[in-house]
Formats: sequence, C-alpha cells, structure tokens
Amino acid sequence: MLESRTRDRVLQAISERGPITAATLALDLGLTAPAVRRHLENLEEAGLITEREPAPGIRGRGRPARAFVLSDAGHHALESDYDHLATEALRFLAQEAGEGAVRRFAESRVAEVETRYAAQLAAAGTDRAARVDALVAALTRDGFAASARPVGDPGSASPFTGIQLCQGHCPVQDAAREFPEICDAETDAFSRLLGVHVQRLATLAHGEHVCTTFIPTGAVSAPTHHTTPDTTPAITHTHPTEGSSTR
Repeated sequence: MLESRTRDRVLQAISERGPITAATLALDLGLTAPAVRRHLENLEEAGLITEREPAPGIRGRGRPARAFVLSDAGHHALESDYDHLATEALRFLAQEAGEGAVRRFAESRVAEVETRYAAQLAAAGTDRAARVDALVAALTRDGFAASARPVGDPGSASPFTGIQLCQGHCPVQDAAREFPEICDAETDAFSRLLGVHVQRLATLAHGEHVCTTFIPTGAVSAPTHHTTPDTTPAITHTHPTEGSSTR
C-alpha cells in the first residue's frame, strides 16, 4: 500500500512539474535516488510516463539528465469517470440543442469558476505576477497541476516578455479535445481575471504534454467582461523549467 501511494506521488509530481528529472523528484519528495529510479522504471514500463528533452537552461555539463512527462495513458490514470461522463453529456447537448448550446454551457460553467477565482485574485492586489501566483494556486486546488515562470527580459518592453502559465493536468481533457469551446471559455476567463489579453499557445487536448498560456506583463487594467482583441504576437512554445515560479 505504501509503495502504491509513493508511486502515485511520483506520478502526480511529474504531472505538476514535468519535464522533471529523477534527481529533482528525489529532492522534492524526500525520497532516495534509487527509490525514485525504481518508480520511474515501473511507470515507464507501464506506459504512464515518457522521456522528454529537458527545457533549455537547466542542463549541466556532460550528458543531459533524463527528464519525464506524463504520457496520454498517464493523464488518463489521473482522470476520473467524470471526464467521460462530461464528454457524453456534451455530445447529447450538441445533438439536442446544437453546437451553440455547448458554447453557452462552457461559458456558464467558467463564469461560476471565474467568480470564485476573482475573490482570490483580488486579495493578491494589482501586481500581475502576484495575481498569476494566486491563479496558479486556485487552478492547482481544482486539479489542474498549475505552475508559472517568467519568460523574456523583465527589463524589456518587448511583447515577448511576460509569464508562462502551465497546466500539467486537465480533469476534462477528453471533453476539451472534442469540444474546444471549453478551452476557449477558460482562456477568455484568464484574460478577464488578469486584466490583459492572454494567448493560449498549447493544450493537452491538442496533444501537448502541458497547457501553456502566455500572459504579457505590465500595469494591470480593470477586468472586463469583454474579450480584448488579439494584439499579442505569437511566440514559440517552451516547456516549464523545474522549480520555476513567477518571482
């Protein structure tokens, strides 16, 4: 039983922090290196994790350490039957009331979550990095395994400077794969919560190992109930680094 719980902890940590190395897992989870390697071997044999090239900037000299992310099977292992039920319900809704009904449902669902998150972000003040940290905490509590890190030059006015918000797990990944309205509504909510137009760069639903959203930095404007026009230039998707934060 203890062995099984430790395995689940390793799998959850990879979901939250991947791509992550065995050495970092051992340090974060308070386990020995041999114990972590044993669990990684078992998870890899079970097809629940896969090797991924470490993110730029975290490699040392010599041969790069192996880093791991969840495989599709690994994501499914963390999911409950709720995702499958949600997908079936949305299919029924689309058949009975049309595709527009799915969009309205997604917006209604996100509106409730947005109201709950807004109170938590309000307590963080107007600093955008602090608000992103509050959003990361809220998303993680809801099962999205969120993290964030700065990207670009903090002292630059470049449109490529900002914060990269990552969600390593999605409880409704299968539903979002079939109904992208779920991701669209969530992205719009992030824009309103953070008072700036954000850009979704990658999603688990489209086959990436993490959902990635770019958030430009700068003064926080008043949140609005209307989506700001897309003025953020597209940037290349990068993977979150280990132990990163917005600070």
